[in-house]
Amino acid sequence: MSAILLVRHGQASWGTDDYDRLSERGHAQAGWLGQSWEAAGFVPTHAVAGGMRRHAQTATGALDVADPTSTGWDVDARWDEFDHEVFAGGDAAVLGGDPHVFQAVLDEGLATWEASDGAGYPEPYGTFRDRVRAGFDDLATSLGRGERAVVFTSGGPVAQVASWLLTGDDGIWRRMNRVVANASVTTVTIGRSGRTLLTFNEHTHLPSDAITFR
Repeated sequence: MSAILLVRHGQASWGTDDYDRLSERGHAQAGWLGQSWEAAGFVPTHAVAGGMRRHAQTATGALDVADPTSTGWDVDARWDEFDHEVFAGGDAAVLGGDPHVFQAVLDEGLATWEASDGAGYPEPYGTFRDRVRAGFDDLATSLGRGERAVVFTSGGPVAQVASWLLTGDDGIWRRMNRVVANASVTTVTIGRSGRTLLTFNEHTHLPSDAITFR
């Protein structure tokens, strides 16, 4: 049996002019994840990160602690997040304001995006969905027996994969996306019975006062 661990990046820099970098807490979350792997003796045989800076920073923070001999990771932009700023219409007050207000705007925007044919969006929803699935399928197919891959990505791709494994389609991905914690781990096993969602959004390696979602 092989496994894929999907890791959402640590807390990014919400409310700043550059969201795509970890906050101080985000760096700490990546370190706590690495410490939990070190304590468990977990060393991945493969590591992959999306093409965003927050993905690379989380990979560095976790792998440097868990396995100081790590040689790095492969970059696969198919694991990149959708552009959340599009759904706020560029409104700085929404992007940097109350997270609950932003979540409501995001939920509405994602529903519209999903129902659209892609017109007016930098990336059509179908393109996002299909690239994430292709990235996951290619990685799952490439793993040999007993190999363990870690993917450093974002909440959207994690939710896409989880939805497909649970229901066979993307019908619940938006609901799952709402609850993916920063630096959480979702584990998929791959064996003779196929691909199975073993855990979703596991984050007990984080102190209770350091759990974040934005």
